[in-house]
Amino acid sequence: MDFVTVIGFDDIIYNFRNQGLVALFTWVLMTFFYVIPYNLIVAHMGSTFSDEGGGITSWMRRTNGDTVGYFAGWFYWITELPYVVDVANSVIISAGWILNGDGNIQSHMGNAWFGILSAFVFVVFIWLEHLFKNKSLEVMSTIGGIAMFGMTVMFVIMTFVGLKQGRPIATHPFNLQAFMPKHFWSFRFLSTFGLFVFAMNGSEMAAPYTGNMKHPSRDFPKSLKMIAIMTMFLTLFGTFSLGVYFNAHHLPNDLKMNGNYYAFQLIGHQFGLGNTLLYTFTVTQLLYDLAQLAILLDGSTRIFLADVNKRFLPKQLTKKNSDGLPINGYWLTTAICGVIMALGGLLPKINDIFNWLLDLNGIVSPFATCFLFWAFMMLRRHSDRFKTPEYTYIKSDKLAFLVGLWMFSVTFILAVMGFFPTDSDPKTFATMLTLNFAVPAGMIILGFMMPWLTKRQQDRGTAFGVRGWQIITILLAIGAVGAVSYGIDVRLFAGLATLPKLGLVIVADLVAVGLVLLITRNGRKGVSAA
Repeated sequence: MDFVTVIGFDDIIYNFRNQGLVALFTWVLMTFFYVIPYNLIVAHMGSTFSDEGGGITSWMRRTNGDTVGYFAGWFYWITELPYVVDVANSVIISAGWILNGDGNIQSHMGNAWFGILSAFVFVVFIWLEHLFKNKSLEVMSTIGGIAMFGMTVMFVIMTFVGLKQGRPIATHPFNLQAFMPKHFWSFRFLSTFGLFVFAMNGSEMAAPYTGNMKHPSRDFPKSLKMIAIMTMFLTLFGTFSLGVYFNAHHLPNDLKMNGNYYAFQLIGHQFGLGNTLLYTFTVTQLLYDLAQLAILLDGSTRIFLADVNKRFLPKQLTKKNSDGLPINGYWLTTAICGVIMALGGLLPKINDIFNWLLDLNGIVSPFATCFLFWAFMMLRRHSDRFKTPEYTYIKSDKLAFLVGLWMFSVTFILAVMGFFPTDSDPKTFATMLTLNFAVPAGMIILGFMMPWLTKRQQDRGTAFGVRGWQIITILLAIGAVGAVSYGIDVRLFAGLATLPKLGLVIVADLVAVGLVLLITRNGRKGVSAA
């Protein structure tokens, strides 16, 4: 389960697009100075708190108190949502390759239809979440993880077989110097490191499931060590293999979105297999993405709600259905993901949307990971207050604290540098930069609003009166309609291409009207229900 959340073939593609062959040098650097200590820190935390069900939320609460635990849980949960949207987009792209046999998805649908279909995949999946019990999640993630690992290993093996047969190399020169960075300290080069952190983190996502293991405090650290080895193999050999099949100096603009499919299409044709490998990988990618959706939606929700003090959350969010699932938490997830999708529609092309979501993940994901290292630092600073774990990462508390400080500082700096758009053109740079600041700011504001709303509920019996809910709903509706309708050709009979966006505007208006009626109906009764 954990491997699915950590690394995949697409993670290798993303960073190869940013750095070319130099990505191999960066993977080596990050493996020894980041990946290994990262996973061993998670192993230490999981072994220490093997009986806790909230993962990083429990770790922060136990080491820093309820308030910090709440904010850790909130930001860790909400920063997973751009990745959830990204995975939903990937499902549509995989389906496009299966149906059309190419990655030119822009010619088959516009941005609006892309957003509608991604939203459909996401909404259907999240509302079927109750069907995926723990055992089902394990089976799905096991199939997806093994299939993805196997396809990547096969790609690497076939690359070396091709080299042995004298097949040509696309990148020239292909020597040791080509793998070394020429401007290591340049801002643009270092700003791409946040995506490496995003590609490597996530191993703590499996922490809420450690209770299902026979010996959690002993077996969880073993699994983390295995993940570190698998990550090292995939990233190093995968990047090397990509340099054989793609000219690292002239990479396709849509490599992040379609590079993994191009790779298997190229190697299949080289070995006379046609598109057999392409379609095999496409099905694998689809299974892998669906497994990611299942784990991300279930695991992140558990981390947020399983061990957060209820005094920080409005009572509606703590409500659970008959299956024990936080049903209103899923509504909130759906709404936030819908806003992120609508904001992505401000960009001109589907490829731009895909690249922006990756850049956004390279910002918010490292910021959330900072909580993990802070919890580790506090644990080692006050180690006498906690039980001795079966697995200990670095026996000296002082040295362990310094390692945690190193990891925290590096992660924070790389997250800040990630605000700079790394894969944009002059036309989209300003929009991407604005969105890179606006979305994290919205996440922070919403995180502080939850305790404030809760306090108003406790003091007044309701957060807002009828008039307050009307004003808030109308303002949100105006913002949603503005984001959705951005760029529509307002001329009469502008063409069928605008119909999907016009449809979204109508839907947004209907939802806004419906919310106002629902919230304000029957006076005080309606307010209490809201």
